[in-house]
Amino acid sequence: MIYHDLVIIGGGPAGLAAAVSAKDNGIDDILVIERDKEPGGILNQCIHNGFGLHTFGEELTGPEYAARFIDQVLSRGITCKKNTMAVDFSVEENRKVVTAMNREDGVFQISAGAVILAMGCRERPRGALNIPGFRPAGIYSAGTAQRLVNIEGLMPGREVVILGSGDIGLIMARRMTLEGAKVKVVAELMPYSGGLKRNIVQCLDDFNIPLKLSHTVIDIEGKKRVEAVTIAQVDENGRPVPGTEERYTCDTLLLSCGLIPENELSRSAGIHINSITSGPVVSDALETSADGVFACGNVLHVHDLVDYVSQEAAAAGKNAARFLRKNKTRHQEQIELVAENGVRYTVPSFLRPAEMDDTVTVRFRVDGVYRNHTITVCYDGRPAARRKRPVMAPGEMEQVILRREELALCPDLKRIAIRIEKA
Repeated sequence: MIYHDLVIIGGGPAGLAAAVSAKDNGIDDILVIERDKEPGGILNQCIHNGFGLHTFGEELTGPEYAARFIDQVLSRGITCKKNTMAVDFSVEENRKVVTAMNREDGVFQISAGAVILAMGCRERPRGALNIPGFRPAGIYSAGTAQRLVNIEGLMPGREVVILGSGDIGLIMARRMTLEGAKVKVVAELMPYSGGLKRNIVQCLDDFNIPLKLSHTVIDIEGKKRVEAVTIAQVDENGRPVPGTEERYTCDTLLLSCGLIPENELSRSAGIHINSITSGPVVSDALETSADGVFACGNVLHVHDLVDYVSQEAAAAGKNAARFLRKNKTRHQEQIELVAENGVRYTVPSFLRPAEMDDTVTVRFRVDGVYRNHTITVCYDGRPAARRKRPVMAPGEMEQVILRREELALCPDLKRIAIRIEKA
């Protein structure tokens, strides 16, 4: 069995940034496993700009952003095993084993001192959406359409309806328009958009593409190919409202209905999963319930900016290196992080004060649109910090910074709650 000090599953933006960070923090024996023919992950098909402002101080396309980290990985001599699929991961008595396969080596196993999970996320399939009708050609996930247009050079269709206002769907509304297609409408089940405000403005408003909130597809026409779809307004329970139906002739329906962290391997290893994020439960060190197994990026929770993925992955790489150097048992003392009153979840889920860095970034999403509210941090029920926000929405992540020196002033602290309150 092959051994490596650190194995990183996934060579997308999270895996690459984690590898660079681990190397810079003293770990030389690193293996990155990537299932695609080239590292970079989803960034390779995101040819629009808007990446890198936080990380590099300039606006880059997805491939340009990925190339920066690929160059850093290559310059450090980090091994990346491409065209290789991790098919199983197990943790037994601190023994971490990754089973992988490729054309050259067949099925093989790798033993690791530490593992970083960076498998990213996948699109929510149409089958989970309960849309009635036939299953004709012309129905694509937004990410599949993006790959067809940007990498394969193929147009999915010419008359398009989009269900869901996630960022990929919004970006594809603009992309399809620029390629000569007619995007007739974007329908969103929720009363708010699931994408960034800037994408709504730049991808829909700038091209006069209507966004219909609290709407969904209730019928798909066509047997061989999509011929038309009917959308309708929904009530507060998500049920179609009679009399609000609108029919659009089209040959293509794109689905942009959310992303799901890719955690089949995590579950097979018995790692505890957060029911809200569908990602691993982690500490402030981004360590999962298994010793020496860390998680970062979209496998942990779906991010809005790739720059935040890179920041989080850098922390995971540093903490994995620290684990390998010290190889110590965990401190039992923990401070629970709790999401309350409008906050859906927090990442991390708990802190280990004896091991934490000087600062810890806690990221979270809210459960609705809040205007002129405050983010309040409470220590054991006592308000410790407040920050007013003019607008908060589910499509954009929020964050607070916790400082170790402030926590040290509360030696018996057991619980930190983050909540939304009226200003």
